[in-house]
Amino acid sequence: MPVVLDLDAATVYKAFQDAGRPAYETLTAAEARAYYLQARFVTNPEPPELARVAPLSITAPHGTIPARIYVPKQPRLKDGAAPALVFFHGGGWVIGDLDSHDVVCRQLADAGALVVIAIDYRLAPEHKFPAAADDAVAATKWIAANARALGIDPARLSIGGDSAGGNLAAVVALAARDGDGPELAGQLLIYPAVDFAMTHGSHSEPETSVLLTHSVIRWFRDHYLSSAADIHDWRASPARAENLAGLPPAFVMTAGADPLRDEGGEYAARLKQAGVPVTYKHFPGQFHGFFTMGKLLQQANVAVSEIGAWLKALG
Repeated sequence: MPVVLDLDAATVYKAFQDAGRPAYETLTAAEARAYYLQARFVTNPEPPELARVAPLSITAPHGTIPARIYVPKQPRLKDGAAPALVFFHGGGWVIGDLDSHDVVCRQLADAGALVVIAIDYRLAPEHKFPAAADDAVAATKWIAANARALGIDPARLSIGGDSAGGNLAAVVALAARDGDGPELAGQLLIYPAVDFAMTHGSHSEPETSVLLTHSVIRWFRDHYLSSAADIHDWRASPARAENLAGLPPAFVMTAGADPLRDEGGEYAARLKQAGVPVTYKHFPGQFHGFFTMGKLLQQANVAVSEIGAWLKALG
């Protein structure tokens, strides 16, 4: 599929190339995390003002999971409780944290007029699959169980994330449907990674290997998974789940210059075929990772606005 970057995306991509930033696959996990975190100062827009941002500590089977709660100025209250979005950050299950996605969580809280709770799940290679998936499920269950204390409405609880976070959100939705979690109002899947087989066409097209390159995806995979057998586990590859019926309404977003483009689009189509209400938004001229770059890419702010409208429409 031909890919032509939008002018601003092409300019940003060239700037990254000219900066000479080392490829993640040439770094240690710790070095890659530092580079990724530093980039936010260049790309993140000014955050909206919220009523409250505070740390949380979530009880989990292995100990505690750090989290952060974002409360907007005017949440959509029903009987004193607000809707909420549990958000899992991207970063290939290896990089990223609460700070890397702090601004976009603030944006989502403001745009959706709802509480956002960001989850700092365990990262690979220190904690391999299924640690991140286990943390995502455990965190969502804890939030639902403590909803009233957190000021949120358990009947209006959604999950979401970008890239690896989109993978975790899809896994949580499947687990919750099958009884390992609360009933969910929606799932937000932002250019999600849903199939570790990596056989879709966009995984081999030169035009999609932009910021998220084909080689760095393999680096992420090899850090996260323990063996080839993990590829076929739906907790790693939610697209491997045979039945997608009964899942909550979905907002699925993809980008043209993205190795994950085709699997995300196919997952959206499968959800729709299974009877799940799906809002699908494709940004043909953008690359993987653009969603957090609202300072440089106007389409990122368009995406935030459209997601905010979708979250409001959930109730």
